[in-house]
Amino acid sequence: MTSRVPALAAATALIGFFMIPNVIQADEGMWLFSNPPRAQLKQYNFEPTQQWLDHVRLSSVRFNSGGSGSFVSPDGLVMTNHHVGAGDLEKVSTPEKNYLRDGFQAKTRAEEIKCKGLELNVLIDIKDVTAEVEKAVPAGTAPAAAFKLRTSKIAELEKAAAVPDKQIRADVVTLYAGGQYHLYTFKKYEDIRIVFAPEKQAAFYGGDPDNFEYPRFDLDVCFFRVYENDQPIKCAHYLKWSAAGSKADELVFVSGHPGRTNRANTVDELKYLRDTGYPYLLNRLNRLEVMLQAWSGRSEQNAQRAEEELFSIQNSRKARIGGLAGLMDPALMGRKESEQARLKAFIGQWNAPEAQAAATAFDSVAKAEKVRTELIKEMTVLENAGGFSSASFGIARTLLRASEELPKSGGERLREFADARLPSLKFGLFSDEPIFEDLETLKLADGLQFLAVTLGPDSDLVKKVLGGKSPRERAYELISGTKVRNPETRKKIFADIEAAAKGGKAADLAALNDPMIELARLVDGPSRALRKRFENEVDEPKRQAHAALAKAKFAMDGDKVYPDATFTLRLAFGTVKGYKEDGKDVPAFTTFEGLYKRSAEQSNKGAFELPKRWVEKKNKLDLSTPYNFVCTADIIGGNSGSPVINRNAEVVGLIFDGNIQSLVLDFIFDQDTARAVSVDSRAIVEALRKVYDANDLADELTGKAK
Repeated sequence: MTSRVPALAAATALIGFFMIPNVIQADEGMWLFSNPPRAQLKQYNFEPTQQWLDHVRLSSVRFNSGGSGSFVSPDGLVMTNHHVGAGDLEKVSTPEKNYLRDGFQAKTRAEEIKCKGLELNVLIDIKDVTAEVEKAVPAGTAPAAAFKLRTSKIAELEKAAAVPDKQIRADVVTLYAGGQYHLYTFKKYEDIRIVFAPEKQAAFYGGDPDNFEYPRFDLDVCFFRVYENDQPIKCAHYLKWSAAGSKADELVFVSGHPGRTNRANTVDELKYLRDTGYPYLLNRLNRLEVMLQAWSGRSEQNAQRAEEELFSIQNSRKARIGGLAGLMDPALMGRKESEQARLKAFIGQWNAPEAQAAATAFDSVAKAEKVRTELIKEMTVLENAGGFSSASFGIARTLLRASEELPKSGGERLREFADARLPSLKFGLFSDEPIFEDLETLKLADGLQFLAVTLGPDSDLVKKVLGGKSPRERAYELISGTKVRNPETRKKIFADIEAAAKGGKAADLAALNDPMIELARLVDGPSRALRKRFENEVDEPKRQAHAALAKAKFAMDGDKVYPDATFTLRLAFGTVKGYKEDGKDVPAFTTFEGLYKRSAEQSNKGAFELPKRWVEKKNKLDLSTPYNFVCTADIIGGNSGSPVINRNAEVVGLIFDGNIQSLVLDFIFDQDTARAVSVDSRAIVEALRKVYDANDLADELTGKAK
C-alpha cells in the first residue's frame, strides 16, 4: 500500500488535491491526534485519555521513504512492513546476498545493517498556526502574490521551530486543503539499522494475483532499530505486545500516516481524475511496467536491481485501476453530487461574512481543473521529470536549483530549499545508496522517448534535449558522462554551493561541464515556468476555494469533519470483522493451516510456492494460529506498517494491505465490505520462534528479553 517511486509520486501529486461525507459512518475517519474521534468512540464505551493519545503518538514512526511504523521495545526496535522496508533491503544487497529475496536476520546488535538514506520521524508537537498563516495573506490578494506571501510565512514558521543540531524537524501541514495550517515538529532519526526481514516469498505470499485480495497469508513484517551516537536509543514510549492478539468484534485502532485521500474533492475534481488524471497515469504506469518487466527478464542481476521499483509500479497500477472503477460507479458519483448539493444549499442560506467566498468556490475549482487538464502532460514530463526519469537527473536538478535558490532569503526560495527543510534534503542527497548505470540508462532512454512523444519530435526543446541523437544514444551519453552519482562529488559540489550562497552568489556549476547538470539547466526555465503557472492558476485558487468551503463545512457539521490524508499521523478505529462477498461470508481471520491449504490448491507453484524453511518447519507450527485478519478501520496507502492496537495500546496486528473493495476509500468510506488487512501479532511471534529460530527477537517483542 505504499509507493516508493519518486517520479510517480510527483506525477500523482498532479492527480490529487484535497467536503467529507455529510454523514460520518460508524468507523469512518482518519482523525488528527489533536482532534480525536471522542464522540464516535462513545459507541464503544471508550474514552481515550490525553495520556493514551500522547503515548500512541510518541510510539508511532513515519518512514520518509513512504510508510508507517512503531516502536515496539524500549531499545529502539521499530516494526513495519517488509514492503515498506523493501527498498532499504534492496539498497544494502549485493550480487552475492539478496536480502530482499532471501531475507535477513541479525543474530547480534553488531550484525544489524545500517540503512542508506533512510530517515524516520516521530511527531513530538502539534501547534495550530492557521491564524498566523492567514494573517500573512490579506483578503483579496491576487493568487500569485498570495502564494508568495503564504510560502514565505510558512518558511519563517518552520525555520523558527526547527533545531537542526538536535535533529528537530518542523513542517507546516496544510489541512482541509487550506482550511487549517498546523505546525508539526518531529524528532528525526537518521541511523537506522535492519534487524530482521523474512524472505519476500513469505512476506508477499500470493504475489500480484493475491494483492488487494482476501483471504491472505502474508508475513509482511520487517524490523529495524534506531540508533543515536552509535547506540540503540532508549524509548520512553513504545507499544507493548498483546499475548492474546485480537478477537472478532474487538475495537482496534490504527496509528499511521495515510498518504493521500480525495474525499473533500468537488465533483469537478473527481471528474478530472476520472476522465483525465487516472487514465493518463495508468498509461504511464503500464509503460514503465512493460519496460522493467522486459529488462528484468534478461538476467537475474537485472531482476534484482529493478525488483522493488517494479513492485511499486505494479502495486500503483492495480490501486489506480480500482480507484478508476470507483469513479466510474454511478452510485459513488451520485453520492458525491448529493453531498455537494447539500453543501451548496447550506451556503445559499448561510448568513455569515464567509458565505460569499464559499458561494464562488466551486466555480474557482472548476476553472482551476481546466488549467490542470491543460498542463498535466507538460508538467509530468518537465517539472515532475517524467521525461528524464532517472536518479541521476534528480540529483543534477537538485544541485542546479540549490545553486540558484540558496543565495535567496528562505521565504523567497522554492519550498523544498527552505532552511528548515535543508537538513533532510542534504541527508537524502548525500546517501551512498547504489545507483546502477545500466538501469539509469534504460529509464532515461524511456523518459526521453516519453518526452518526445508528449511534446512532439519537432519541438525545439526536444531537439535541444536530444542533441541530434536517438533517445537511447543520448541517454547513454548523459549517464556515462555525468559525475553526480558519486556521493563524494555531490558533497563537494553542495559545499561549494553553500559557500557561494553565504556571499550572496550562485555557484558556477557550468564550470563543472557535467552533461546531466547542463541538461537540467536546459529544461529548468520551461519547468519553472510551468510550476509557477500551476502554483498560481491551480494550487492557489483551489487552496483559497477549499479554505472557504472548509469554513462552510465546519459551520454546517461542526467538529465531526476530519481532513483528507496528508501523509501525517492519524488515528483510525474499527472492529475486527469479516464481510460478505458475492453472497458468501468471508471470515475475519486466516490461519497457518489455511496457508498450507492455499499452497496445495495451487500445486505449490509460482506466487504460491512455499519457502523451503516453511515446508521444513511446518510440523513445529501451531497451525491453528491466526495469521492475517481484517478490520473496518479507515486506511489508505501510506498506512502500510501501521500498528493495530487494542484499548490498552497493545499490538495485536500490523496493517499491510486493504481488500479490493477498499480501493474506493480514496474517495468515500464504506464499512460494509471495505477492510484493512493485517498480520496477526500471534502469527509474528509464532513464525519468529518456530520458522526463523529468532527467539531473541521474539523475546524482545514480548518483553521477555534478558
